[in-house]
Amino acid sequence: MQETVSPMKTIDLEEQPAEPEQRGGPEKRGRKASKEVRRLQLIEATIDSLAKRGYADTTMADVADGAGLSRGIVNFHFESKEKLLVATLQHMYDEYSAHWRAAYTKAGDDPAAQLLALVVADFDRAVCNKRKLAAWCAFWGEAKSRPTYQALSGARDAAYQNLMQDLCGKLGQQAGYAYEPQALALSLSALLEGLWLRLMMGVEDVSRETALTSANEFLLTAFPKHFARAASGIRRMAT
Repeated sequence: MQETVSPMKTIDLEEQPAEPEQRGGPEKRGRKASKEVRRLQLIEATIDSLAKRGYADTTMADVADGAGLSRGIVNFHFESKEKLLVATLQHMYDEYSAHWRAAYTKAGDDPAAQLLALVVADFDRAVCNKRKLAAWCAFWGEAKSRPTYQALSGARDAAYQNLMQDLCGKLGQQAGYAYEPQALALSLSALLEGLWLRLMMGVEDVSRETALTSANEFLLTAFPKHFARAASGIRRMAT
């Protein structure tokens, strides 16, 4: 399954190395863009396959068929199933990280608004849909036995968790809450991950909307001086 194929026999002319006199010109930029597009096609097809077949049953042939490309194209870009899966996990983490960082930045300087933005962002359809949740679960199931996955996810998860802890600490200082920020941040993260898992399992009474409502209940209970109920679900209170 990991047999490589000579790229010169399988790739299009647009993917062949540029001639020396063309380096840096429009032709090279076009080829580079095409290569990136092909990689993204294959990664998206991998996510589809993980969601449909699971980790073990996803093959390079499945990905090639899903992307509408040849097996040789897959080998040219990723050489092996393991490299393809690592690139897919990297892509998913990059996408998720960019998503929550954008929400955090847009929230401004208020830590309560920032924390609420992170929670809301977790249930945005862009990152929270059955297809991507199933792919995440496929990777989570393999992470324990694959150090590469652990290393990749560990650094990203730590950055998110440290931010959560920092925000909980700031809210605690503002209002004098009697909790330990690290423990509370871990509780919130575990709640969000658990709601993602229930969404992936297709539990009938759980939707993105009800999951967000549950997460908001946590914020209302943990930070009563910062949040209050509103017609839209939750609102920021003046501290």
